[in-house]
Amino acid sequence: QVQLVESGGGLVQAGGSLRLSCAASGDTVCISAMGWYRQASGKERELVAAITSGGSINYADSVKGRFTISRDNAQNTLYLQMNSLKPEDTAVYYCNAEVTCPGVMDYWGKGTLVTVSS
Repeated sequence: QVQLVESGGGLVQAGGSLRLSCAASGDTVCISAMGWYRQASGKERELVAAITSGGSINYADSVKGRFTISRDNAQNTLYLQMNSLKPEDTAVYYCNAEVTCPGVMDYWGKGTLVTVSS
């Protein structure tokens, strides 16, 4: 079992910055890839950024050049630095962890709301 707790969301003006954190606990040794997803009101959940245990990173086209994902394996914490925020970035942001032992499973946090005002 893995528990994920996000923090760092809030209200920010367009052009501003926020840093999201996701603290993992439990069987963290089994965590492989981690990522951030978001879900805007009335829309499906979408991938924002993901990072593997080896450090390979993938970003959604809509956030490339503005968002940076990073991972502190020693602290079991995932980060998302969000710069140049736009109103269309408004969503609930969820942390995801892929666990590979004893079997492959996905774990999700409860989410943190990011609101970008114009």
